[in-house]
Amino acid sequence: MELDDEICLCFHVTKRKIINFLRLEKPRRAGQLSECFGAGTGCGWCRGYLRRMFDEAVEGGVTASNEPTPAEYARQRAAYVRAGGGTPPPGATPIDRVER
Repeated sequence: MELDDEICLCFHVTKRKIINFLRLEKPRRAGQLSECFGAGTGCGWCRGYLRRMFDEAVEGGVTASNEPTPAEYARQRAAYVRAGGGTPPPGATPIDRVER
Protein backbone atom coordinates (compact mmCIF):
# COMPACT_ATOMS: atom_id res chain seq x y z
CA MET A 1 0.00 0.00 0.00
CA GLU A 2 1.16 3.51 -0.79
CA LEU A 3 1.29 6.39 1.68
CA ASP A 4 -1.92 7.98 0.39
CA ASP A 5 -3.95 4.75 0.41
CA GLU A 6 -6.61 4.59 3.09
CA ILE A 7 -6.05 2.29 6.04
CA CYS A 8 -9.28 3.21 7.83
CA LEU A 9 -11.94 3.04 5.12
CA CYS A 10 -14.63 4.20 7.53
CA PHE A 11 -13.01 7.55 8.34
CA HIS A 12 -10.72 7.82 5.29
CA VAL A 13 -7.48 7.83 7.30
CA THR A 14 -4.45 7.29 5.09
CA LYS A 15 -1.29 5.38 5.80
CA ARG A 16 0.60 8.69 5.69
CA LYS A 17 -1.58 10.17 8.46
CA ILE A 18 -1.04 7.14 10.66
CA ILE A 19 2.72 7.08 10.10
CA ASN A 20 2.95 10.79 10.93
CA PHE A 21 0.78 10.31 14.01
CA LEU A 22 3.05 7.48 15.18
CA ARG A 23 6.14 9.59 14.54
CA LEU A 24 4.92 12.82 16.13
CA GLU A 25 2.58 11.70 18.92
CA LYS A 26 4.44 8.52 19.94
CA PRO A 27 1.38 6.72 21.32
CA ARG A 28 2.07 4.28 24.15
CA ARG A 29 -0.72 1.87 23.17
CA ALA A 30 -2.08 0.77 19.80
CA GLY A 31 -5.56 1.86 20.90
CA GLN A 32 -4.37 5.46 20.98
CA LEU A 33 -4.28 5.40 17.16
CA SER A 34 -8.01 6.11 17.41
CA GLU A 35 -6.95 9.68 18.19
CA CYS A 36 -5.71 9.88 14.59
CA PHE A 37 -8.96 11.04 12.95
CA GLY A 38 -10.93 8.16 14.52
CA ALA A 39 -8.93 5.38 12.90
CA GLY A 40 -10.18 1.97 13.98
CA THR A 41 -13.40 3.20 15.59
CA GLY A 42 -15.78 2.38 12.73
CA CYS A 43 -16.38 -1.18 11.55
CA GLY A 44 -13.19 -2.42 13.21
CA TRP A 45 -11.63 -3.99 10.12
CA CYS A 46 -8.45 -1.91 10.22
CA ARG A 47 -7.63 -2.56 13.88
CA GLY A 48 -5.33 -5.49 13.10
CA TYR A 49 -3.49 -3.45 10.51
CA LEU A 50 -3.21 -0.50 12.91
CA ARG A 51 -1.82 -2.78 15.62
CA ARG A 52 0.79 -4.11 13.20
CA MET A 53 1.79 -0.57 12.22
CA PHE A 54 2.03 0.35 15.91
CA ASP A 55 4.12 -2.73 16.72
CA GLU A 56 6.47 -2.05 13.80
CA ALA A 57 6.85 1.59 14.86
CA VAL A 58 7.70 0.55 18.42
CA GLU A 59 10.29 -1.88 17.05
CA GLY A 60 12.03 0.85 15.11
CA GLY A 61 10.11 1.90 12.03
CA VAL A 62 7.05 1.23 9.93
CA THR A 63 7.76 -1.26 7.17
CA ALA A 64 5.89 -2.47 4.11
CA SER A 65 6.03 -6.16 4.95
CA ASN A 66 3.32 -8.34 3.42
CA GLU A 67 0.92 -5.52 2.67
CA PRO A 68 -2.12 -6.21 0.51
CA THR A 69 -2.95 -4.09 -2.48
CA PRO A 70 -5.58 -1.41 -1.81
CA ALA A 71 -8.11 -3.41 -3.85
CA GLU A 72 -7.42 -6.62 -1.91
CA TYR A 73 -7.57 -4.72 1.38
CA ALA A 74 -11.00 -3.31 0.42
CA ARG A 75 -12.22 -6.78 -0.66
CA GLN A 76 -11.13 -8.27 2.66
CA ARG A 77 -12.92 -5.49 4.55
CA ALA A 78 -16.09 -6.05 2.49
CA ALA A 79 -16.01 -9.76 3.34
CA TYR A 80 -15.47 -8.88 7.02
CA VAL A 81 -18.47 -6.52 7.07
CA ARG A 82 -20.71 -8.94 5.12
CA ALA A 83 -19.84 -11.68 7.63
CA GLY A 84 -21.15 -9.47 10.45
CA GLY A 85 -17.76 -8.25 11.64
CA GLY A 86 -18.81 -4.63 12.00
CA THR A 87 -20.97 -1.85 10.63
CA PRO A 88 -19.37 1.02 8.73
CA PRO A 89 -20.61 4.47 9.78
CA PRO A 90 -22.32 6.89 7.40
CA GLY A 91 -19.77 8.36 5.00
CA ALA A 92 -17.54 5.29 5.01
CA THR A 93 -16.25 3.77 1.80
CA PRO A 94 -19.21 1.62 0.69
CA ILE A 95 -18.62 -2.14 0.57
CA ASP A 96 -20.87 -2.57 -2.46
CA ARG A 97 -18.37 -0.71 -4.65
CA VAL A 98 -15.86 -3.50 -4.07
CA GLU A 99 -15.63 -6.46 -6.42
CA ARG A 100 -16.55 -9.79 -4.88
